[in-house]
Amino acid sequence: MYGFSKNLDASFEDVLPRVKDALKDQGFGVLTEIDVKDTLRKKLDVEFRKYIILGACNPPLANRALSEELEIGLLLPCNVIVYENEAGGSTVSVIDAEKMLTVVGRDDLKGFAAEVNDKLKKALESV
Repeated sequence: MYGFSKNLDASFEDVLPRVKDALKDQGFGVLTEIDVKDTLRKKLDVEFRKYIILGACNPPLANRALSEELEIGLLLPCNVIVYENEAGGSTVSVIDAEKMLTVVGRDDLKGFAAEVNDKLKKALESV
């Protein structure tokens, strides 16, 4: 697993704004929002489930990370996905920042990654 997930017995339309609010409560803004269903329909004429990728950024944490490792921008923002699952509800998943940052190979960033995970997990739990 490279993230943390939660299944909800609620519609995609109800869950998406709750996810954005939960991220905001943890200091994250949504920089990007990719509608995968719409993109695949437009680009490939393929039908897909409701599926959104949110690019979430916590500015103070991003600043700290970039100050330590300029190339870490390749791993930003933190991705959060919301999609309609097979049961008719919704699934929300957040990236595991600790696993993601292992590619950097810097043990001194483990505490930072744990802090990011703490905030993302709190957002996930509150949805």
